[in-house]
Amino acid sequence: MQRRQLMALAVLAAAIAAPAFSQSKEVKIAVIASKTGPLEAYAKQTIVGFNMGLDYATGGTMMVAGKKLVVIEKDDQGKPDVGKAALAAAYGDDKADIAVGPTASPVALAMLPVAEEYKKVLLVEPAVADSITGDKWNKYIFRTGRNSSQDAAANAAALDKPGNVIATLANDNAFGRDGVKAFKEYIKKGKFVHEEYLPAGTTDFTAGLQRLVDKMKDQPGRKYVWVVWAGAPSPFSKFAELELQKRYGIEMATGGNILPAMVAYKQYPGMEGALYYYFGIPKNKVNEWLVANHYKQFKAPPDFFTAGGMSAAIAVVEALKKTNGDASAAKLIPAMEGMSFETPKGKMTFRKEDHQAMQDMYHFKIKNDPAFAWGVPELVREIPASEMDIPIRNKR
Repeated sequence: MQRRQLMALAVLAAAIAAPAFSQSKEVKIAVIASKTGPLEAYAKQTIVGFNMGLDYATGGTMMVAGKKLVVIEKDDQGKPDVGKAALAAAYGDDKADIAVGPTASPVALAMLPVAEEYKKVLLVEPAVADSITGDKWNKYIFRTGRNSSQDAAANAAALDKPGNVIATLANDNAFGRDGVKAFKEYIKKGKFVHEEYLPAGTTDFTAGLQRLVDKMKDQPGRKYVWVVWAGAPSPFSKFAELELQKRYGIEMATGGNILPAMVAYKQYPGMEGALYYYFGIPKNKVNEWLVANHYKQFKAPPDFFTAGGMSAAIAVVEALKKTNGDASAAKLIPAMEGMSFETPKGKMTFRKEDHQAMQDMYHFKIKNDPAFAWGVPELVREIPASEMDIPIRNKR
């Protein structure tokens, strides 16, 4: 009798252990992005780049330390409440070990407490707002995407010169307002005169641009409107239609964007700014692989957010290599703090204090090249991460 009981207990123990054992043979990664909504194009690029990055970083095996990488995609629709629920479902129902995303800053801010509640890592890519790794941050949050301060520091390096008069036009949301707030902090030599905010999805930019004209038209010096804009429609074509440069000497300046949005840049040859990525600029083996394989698969170059998705994937794989496949936050956090990894942009390093990836940026000038449908950003100079004084904004 005792022998039968022992055998039954052994069978029961094996049955209990089997799911745990099988589960330990894979790492589930949830990718949450705005697959529908105004940022749909950004999200699709991130997902393509992430999958290509996993392929690159694992040598095509989709395995790390003997564990299979399983990707689960979720659509946050660009809505904070949907994103928050999607992340909770990914961690809770799908048993995701790590999450990556989202696309929009307001969605990211809603998701941050969920990562802390479930005690699992959320790698933010590409949401930009400073507050994500600033006052809303918690220790489970890492970010490969650049933040507003990095955008601001790089663009200020391009535009902040004595005699320049500067105003801003931005989305009226966390992305736009954080971007302008950071940018103003870096304007030391030029004169800042006005900030204009319009809702995402705005279709008529006339009134906002008129307010900018009223503030700038009588100012002496070279005049720039720095645009911080995500999503369609964008203000670029309206700016050109109103001939603000010809009539008032007001020039447009901006950061990078996806190639379809940069079609409008062709109207502004000579326009300057700073960007996060353009496929023709970085010279390194990771970017060479990305460009060659993207052309092979899609007959087109990789775009702005494709590189970000790939960077996030490489970061995940490198972190799992360091932990020997252990995807628990207890192991991942110390492994990722201070970790450097190679990306299509070159080396990134997660800053220990706030888990923001420190990275180079690129000062560009637009060329109207008939061989391309978009305005081509030609490199003026690389702005190294070490040159940009990026504040630590959290309260750790």
